[in-house]
Amino acid sequence: MVQTKVIHDTVYVTDINPKYHVITEAKLPNYVISKEYFPSQAYDDRIKFLVLHYTVSDYPTSIKILTKKNVSAHYLIPDTPNDTIQLLVSEDKRSYHAGYSAWNGRENLNDTSIGIEIVNKGYVKVGDSLIFQPYYDFQIKKIAALAQNIISRYDIDPTYVVGHSDIAPLRKQDPGPLFPWKTLYTQYNIGAWYNDADKELFLEKFIYDTYPYNSALEFQKGLQKYGYKIDNTGEWDKNTKDIVRAFQWHFRPEKADGIVDAETWAILQALNKKYRSK
Repeated sequence: MVQTKVIHDTVYVTDINPKYHVITEAKLPNYVISKEYFPSQAYDDRIKFLVLHYTVSDYPTSIKILTKKNVSAHYLIPDTPNDTIQLLVSEDKRSYHAGYSAWNGRENLNDTSIGIEIVNKGYVKVGDSLIFQPYYDFQIKKIAALAQNIISRYDIDPTYVVGHSDIAPLRKQDPGPLFPWKTLYTQYNIGAWYNDADKELFLEKFIYDTYPYNSALEFQKGLQKYGYKIDNTGEWDKNTKDIVRAFQWHFRPEKADGIVDAETWAILQALNKKYRSK
């Protein structure tokens, strides 16, 4: 078990205050930095995204990895049923959790995001299948409390609450198909989800089990419209299938095979109708 005394720059957060705010300013020995007047309104927050990850390791290994120089995250959700959430990097600092990443025209999302890592061993490969490890209910409750707080303070758009596999679908699988995106949306109003009525309206127009349902180019454009970075090749190439699978992991986890059927396409259209119609 890792001892807390050797974990440098780690703060244990047990009570999240929604009004908590840090002001970073110059401190000069011979001058006063005045806040006498009202501050300028010409600014916005650096934070635009909330990115969810799993650690692919147990808790001691996760701590060891995330407190070194090459990789980090702002918060860590342990796999023990207590009231602790660990702050590893201050929110006003950039942590190294996203790597090469893109969403809705923005790239290198380390600059504009908060990363939450969840202690979870990820998956094992059995034949051609990936068998993912489920999350604990107490982890989801912690994630919900923390995410609600972060989203509220930074006014993060629902479609900007994403998984690592959404912003880096060609190389990442986390947080995987067992991460309960729908539960977070329906029970805690976290993130984006489609309206069932819209999905059914789109689904009624098409033969349900047609594979592939629509043209590759049409689906690529739909993914791009929603936020995924994808090349409009017009082909069902490997990259497109990997990105489709990432989309399915998030919005249709019961069918995460990278193959587009009518329901996958109806879900994408319903999402674009709800969030990208302006």
